[in-house]
Amino acid sequence: MSLNPLVIKLGGAVLSDTDTLALLFQTIANYQQQAQRQIVIVHGGGYLVDELMDKLQLETVKKNGLRVTPFEHINYISGALAGTANKLLQGQAMKLGLTAVGLSLADGGLCQVTQLSEELGAVGEAKSGNGAVLQAILNTGALPIISSIGITLDGQLMNVNADQAAVAVATALDAELALLSDVSGVLDGDKQLIAALDQTQADALIEQGVITDGMIVKVQAALDAAKELGRAIEVAGWKNPQKLTELFAGNSIGTRFLP
Repeated sequence: MSLNPLVIKLGGAVLSDTDTLALLFQTIANYQQQAQRQIVIVHGGGYLVDELMDKLQLETVKKNGLRVTPFEHINYISGALAGTANKLLQGQAMKLGLTAVGLSLADGGLCQVTQLSEELGAVGEAKSGNGAVLQAILNTGALPIISSIGITLDGQLMNVNADQAAVAVATALDAELALLSDVSGVLDGDKQLIAALDQTQADALIEQGVITDGMIVKVQAALDAAKELGRAIEVAGWKNPQKLTELFAGNSIGTRFLP
């Protein structure tokens, strides 16, 4: 039985951890030799943007977890994400013999991107578009690495939240989605991994104070993604890339969020 393609969202500290990235791509390379599952990587790279903004002495402002992106800054941010971050990841994959293809949300009409709100500036909302070009690339055996930079129908560059971008890409491909994080999943009151969560269970754990602080945001985003995709999605850790072979094979290694 062939498995649906798997979209893996990479973000956060993993992008600055070259040792872990090397292990991650080695795992992908090994898996691609053994199996026929197609894998796509979608990435952000906020730390690179933060470093660049500091060097340019430009203020970083966030609202509800989203980076305010003045239109006069979008060229810099696009350079950091679609340029530097994307090519660093592509280079890491190429070192291990993978045929990596660097893309953005705009390539082949993959995602339709519109401005999210006036107050956020050049921040976009991505909806699934035409996955035919991406699927054709996958059919060659290549590994697409997609930045979270999109372009509107008017040609305006937009910065898209990487989690939301990954959902749009997964929808366009009818793929499964895994959000790789610096945590292994959601833990219960005894610090044991919770295998699966739905909205009702998550709400109860939040009320009990088991799920707190930043994990509340992560859990809600994962549940929203599961609802939008109409299928379970996985939140798993990137700190043990050796376990990812199980994930690539369709098994759960973290917390599975149910629609």
